[in-house]
Amino acid sequence: MNNNEFFDALAMLEKEKGIPAEYLVEKIQAAILNAVKRDYGVMDNASVEIDMATQRFGVSIRKEVVEEVENPGTQITLEEAEKYSSRARNDGFVDIALETREFGRIAAQAAKHIIRQGIREAERGQMLQEFQSKEHEIITARVLKVDRVRESVTLEVGKSESILPKAEQVPGEVLHEGDRIKVYIVDVSATDRGPKILISRTHPGFVKRLFEMEVPEIYDGTVEIKSISREAGSRTKLAVWSKDENVDPVGACIGPKGARVNNIIEELGGEKIDVIKYSEDPAEYVAAALAPAKVVEVEILDGELRSCRASVPDAQLSLAIGNKGQNARLAARLTGYKIDIRPESGYFGEEKEPSEE
Repeated sequence: MNNNEFFDALAMLEKEKGIPAEYLVEKIQAAILNAVKRDYGVMDNASVEIDMATQRFGVSIRKEVVEEVENPGTQITLEEAEKYSSRARNDGFVDIALETREFGRIAAQAAKHIIRQGIREAERGQMLQEFQSKEHEIITARVLKVDRVRESVTLEVGKSESILPKAEQVPGEVLHEGDRIKVYIVDVSATDRGPKILISRTHPGFVKRLFEMEVPEIYDGTVEIKSISREAGSRTKLAVWSKDENVDPVGACIGPKGARVNNIIEELGGEKIDVIKYSEDPAEYVAAALAPAKVVEVEILDGELRSCRASVPDAQLSLAIGNKGQNARLAARLTGYKIDIRPESGYFGEEKEPSEE
């Protein structure tokens, strides 16, 4: 391979694989240097020059010119040195250029292996950077395989594959090979086999990003999502606030005739979504969070311990608590308050606190 072919090959690898030529040059230099050191028994006096700008490719060994050679790997007589340079002098140094073909089969194989390894590392590095830039974002992936035994799903995510475990799937959702689905990238980490991508469809951040994609007022920052609590496949509560008093944050999220929120509900397979207005007033916030139940009164019991008591109409007690306590549980997570829900009339046999006169 002549120099032109060599540099043309680097340019082709850069174009087809998307790997910077400078990165490849660095790996090739290291590979050839190791091969020279093995074949010639030299250590620190070998050098490899690969200049993309001038298309210069040279390999050389630097030896000290001495009267009597004690170490052939690093020393050379003046008589021998003059064969390489007419300016050679005793106690000086001479650079001996090597031909690539002199490296032999072992050197070539070593270089080829390290170059291949370098390419794989570069590709993994690029994939890692690509996915790290998408961390906490939603991407579209294709279902490659559905494991009915483990109930996991293998997804094609860009040029990589990732597993969507059962715990990160929306309960009741049935996926098939070839389906294209949206997933939320929770975390990206580096491994020897490439980037490890933790993806989810149950994470609260998934719902948050869906609303950002669907609601322009959230995307442009006019409406802010203050908190989310979610039990995937069943119900999500979303607290929103508007920087502009003329913009109704709840209305913006729901959309005309419920169009915006319905698009998200459809993506989530029918999951119920309660959009409530955030308030700096804890009592007002807790009352809103218990929707769809109507709250008569919220009493803050301990601000530091974040506990309160909510009174609701007797007929709406079960609605406020929800099926298996879900509504109360989600409201507590949303607000950060421990909520004691009581009927307006009080429990049977419970003494009411005397009113102050």
